[in-house]
Parts: sequence; C-alpha cells; structure tokens
Amino acid sequence: MAVTSLHLILTYECPFECDHCFVWSGPSAHRGVMSVEDLRTILREAKKVGTVTSIYFEGGEAFLYYPVLLKGLRMARKAGLDVGIVTNGYWATSYEDALEWLRPFKSIGIMDLSISNDPYHYGADELNRAEVARRAARDMGLPASFIAIEEPTPGDRQGRQGGPVKGGALMVRGRAARNLAWKMGKRPWRTFDRCRHENLADPQRVHLDPFGFVQVCQGIAIGNFRDKPLSKILKGYRPRADPVSGPLLRGGPKALVEAYHIAHDRAYVDECHLCYAARSALRERFPYILAPEQVYGIPP
Repeated sequence: MAVTSLHLILTYECPFECDHCFVWSGPSAHRGVMSVEDLRTILREAKKVGTVTSIYFEGGEAFLYYPVLLKGLRMARKAGLDVGIVTNGYWATSYEDALEWLRPFKSIGIMDLSISNDPYHYGADELNRAEVARRAARDMGLPASFIAIEEPTPGDRQGRQGGPVKGGALMVRGRAARNLAWKMGKRPWRTFDRCRHENLADPQRVHLDPFGFVQVCQGIAIGNFRDKPLSKILKGYRPRADPVSGPLLRGGPKALVEAYHIAHDRAYVDECHLCYAARSALRERFPYILAPEQVYGIPP
C-alpha cells in the first residue's frame, strides 16, 4: 500500500448544506475540528510512511478554521510536501477581500486551489463567489480550478462525465442518496459488481477526519490515528481480509449485499448508491469500520 496523498478533512462544518454532499456537511456539523497537534502528528507519521508526497486540506469547509489551515499548510511545506486546498469560496465576498484571504498562499506555495462552482453552491441570482475567488487566485499567480457536479435530470444515469471541469458525474451516496436518487434512472442491483471509483486494493490516497478516522473511501475506515499510529494503520491494511473492502473487491456492492444477506431494493442509480445503502445497513455490525457517523447522516 503506497499512499502518496493524505486528504485532511479539517472539519465537516460548512456554510452550505448541498444535496449532493456525500459526507453530510453543513452548518450544524460543527463538532470535531482538527487541531494543530493533530496536524503535527499526521505529518510526523507521513514521514514514516515514506511514500506521501502531498497533503490536501478540505472539509466541510477548511477556510472556516483559517488559522489552523494556514498553520497546516506551512507545516506541510516545511516537511517538503506539496499542498492543495478544496474550498467553496464562501469567503470571496469581493475581489479585494478574496485577495487578502489568498495572499498568504503565495508565499507558502500551494500546488492547487480547487473551488466548488455549480448550482448546488451558487444560484443565478447571487454573487458567484467561486468566480471571484478563482479570478483573484489567478491574478495572484496561484493555480486555481473549479470542481463542478452536474445536477441530475429525470432519467439521468451515471457513468458519463458532466461538464468541462473536474468533478463530473454525481456519485449517489451520503445526502445525495436521500435527496437526489429519486430523480435519476436506475439499473438492477445485480449489475453493480465492481467498485469504479476507489482503488480499495491499493489506495493512493486516504482521508483523515477530525475524529481520527482513516478512510479509504468516505465512510470506510481502516483505523483511527488517535488509537494507532497512521504509519502502522497503513502498513497493516489487508483489504481482501477486511469484512467490508473484501467483498467489494471480490464482486463490488453486489457481493457486499450477498455476503451479509442485506435486504435491498431491486434497482439503484449507480455503484455508490447500492454500496452506501448496504454499508448503512451494516453500521451496527461494523461500527469501527463504517465510520464516522457523520458520513452516514448521524451527527456525532
């Protein structure tokens, strides 16, 4: 397992509460924030892993805890790692203000600023702060791009890429499974016989959250860095022996359903939709793997 990138969920809190969000972020998700000490521990362990080359800071919305974000970026750069940020740009209330928010990043040296920009975040009748944020970033010479998720339409099916910027097709998990799946076309559950979105056998990235969970996919934890050093968690990962990742590797969400005789519907939108439904049903059986509760719509 040669993980090259750590994605740090500083918080699940966010000014937005988007229908497509697969970690159920929102204004009420304010419990749990990574501390500077957490970041120091993670970076120390990243060095032990030996293969990590980059750190991403995301959420929720990482800018809500701006001093911690800045400290984390500086610490990661001092450790010789590339850094990136994912944000919705809520802070870009004007071009001049956006420049001030972004000014420290110029000297830090970030490799990427990914800004969410789609109808879930900004409507036609309001200031598109993502546009303001990207313009300010580019004027400062910072690498900035949009992440966009297309809105589903009746009869829409997954498997296509939506739009000219990164992000693309909606994955039906988290809040999207409740709020958006009903709008979309479905296929028989038996057709979802492999995972198309995560490399569970040999992940190149993992997500770490403010509760300590190390996730190979949002909601599939392989350990908690507060209980066991991250380097040991990654070294000890045995995906095919894992009670959740194992079935998914053998036969996708279909195999997970069959392995545990999970009650299910006849059809689902995509692999993520069936997998999320199956995992939700198994949470009481595997509470330390199917975690945190936040990813399953249960505030911790």
